[in-house]
Amino acid sequence: MKKFAWIAAVIVALVALDWFIRAPDSRARDLTRVIAEQGSAELKAYPYSFHVLKVEGDVAFVGTPRSPDVPAARMIAVIHPQVNTKDANDPAFVAAQKELAAIQGEAQQIVAKQPGIKSVRWKLDRDWLTSHGIDVPDGAGP
Repeated sequence: MKKFAWIAAVIVALVALDWFIRAPDSRARDLTRVIAEQGSAELKAYPYSFHVLKVEGDVAFVGTPRSPDVPAARMIAVIHPQVNTKDANDPAFVAAQKELAAIQGEAQQIVAKQPGIKSVRWKLDRDWLTSHGIDVPDGAGP
């Protein structure tokens, strides 16, 4: 029984350490709340929730589900399974790409307008992608 208690204590400690390392700071949480409060109905309803991962100085790092290494088509296929993402000329696919760009741009503008923030950088949201079955190459992302 002592061995089980020791193993359980180690697991709890590791989970707490993981949470502490990955938990956004209070400024990042505040900026994420601002996105939710000031965002349009479209941004609020979008299947991917744009959020601030961290703030370093005057730079906010915002999560994104796309990068040159993980094309938008992969993410769009998950959130809009009815769209033919293999046909770049499919009007529904073109519309979904434009929607993603507009929503991401809106999130960026909201964060960039906040006091103390001079720039926004994108950081690939590996957790979201992998939780939705999208493989992310090692070293991928902004």
